[in-house]
Amino acid sequence: MTTAVHARRSRRRWIGPTLTYLSLISACLLVLLPLVVVFLTSLKTSDEVSGGSALSLPGDWLNFSNYVTAFNDGKMVTAFGNTAFILFFSIGGTIVIGSMTAYAIDRFDFRAKKLVVALFLVATLVPGVTTQVATFQVINSFGLFDTRWAPILLYMGTDIVSIYVFLQFIRGIPTSLDEAARLDGANAFTIYRKIIFPLLKPAIATVVIIKGITVYNDFYIPFLYMPSEDLGTMSTALFRFKGPFGAHWENISAGAILVIVPTLIVFLCLQRWIYNGFAQGSTK
Repeated sequence: MTTAVHARRSRRRWIGPTLTYLSLISACLLVLLPLVVVFLTSLKTSDEVSGGSALSLPGDWLNFSNYVTAFNDGKMVTAFGNTAFILFFSIGGTIVIGSMTAYAIDRFDFRAKKLVVALFLVATLVPGVTTQVATFQVINSFGLFDTRWAPILLYMGTDIVSIYVFLQFIRGIPTSLDEAARLDGANAFTIYRKIIFPLLKPAIATVVIIKGITVYNDFYIPFLYMPSEDLGTMSTALFRFKGPFGAHWENISAGAILVIVPTLIVFLCLQRWIYNGFAQGSTK
């Protein structure tokens, strides 16, 4: 009996870790397999792409001609400059507007406070595609169509998630700090600027990463509101290799690798902020 019990316990001990590692390996394969396929395709010639399978190896591992084509014909330098410009103003505006809105909602009492919070929640449930006709008319009436300010204005004005992120962090800041500052003669804006905003660094890091990835990967808004080739972003630059008679997948794959590399570098440099920001936001 004792031997059988020990055998069952030993089996249970290795079954759990085995299933855990199998699930982790499966998840890694699901994530890495598309990246491997894209990387292999970026090193192939047009004939190898059309004649071989997705996982077939390239004939020349030093074939970087596709990267040169993607970089030059895709106007990656211009696309990167436009993307950086949009990212800077979109993220900066989102941080200022989101933190100020969250500060006003949490620290001030007014009649329509619950209604405003409810409307923010309702806004997150409305699909953005359903309002694009009206949004396009508004942007066009402002004369911002086919300019870089059109996506910037849309990114700053439609980010409800950042408001909730800042709201969760501000609720964790003691109101006694506000009261002490008011005793020293500070007004509401001074309290926000010198006390609240400096304490929101983890929330700011979280919003920067979430918003930055969203803006960097977005294709729909830049493609719709900036049709000019000189105003292309990193996401729309890849669309230049899609023609009416087919797509140059080797060039698209090379361009995709060029788009992935900056985000990968940023993630590796800021991964500590990513995990800490999400963890602190959940606990607060």
